[in-house]
Amino acid sequence: MTSPGKDRLRYVRIVSVAARRARTWCPGGKENAAAITELAEVAGGRADLLAKCAGLALGYGECQPETAHYQRMAQLCIAAGADETLIQRWIDVGRQRATTVAAIPYTGLPPDG
Repeated sequence: MTSPGKDRLRYVRIVSVAARRARTWCPGGKENAAAITELAEVAGGRADLLAKCAGLALGYGECQPETAHYQRMAQLCIAAGADETLIQRWIDVGRQRATTVAAIPYTGLPPDG
């Protein structure tokens, strides 16, 4: 059994690699094998954490200006072995998070900023 702290650290590493590699990810692209290998190694067999990354990216990214980037992150996680049965649950969470963030009014820069 892994600790929550180790899971969180592994998840952050997954998100970091997925976000970085998504910049150049394209279905059928030449660099895909290296990206998938790197992400799978970072995930260390944790298909659940890959699913979390994919689902949150899809759900949160739906209404973001960088929607295509979030979709590429999800595609990469799926290609690296995400548990696809868990993705919808995380899509719902991502949508909820996006709604919460959108409801926070922008008040400008802080007085000292």
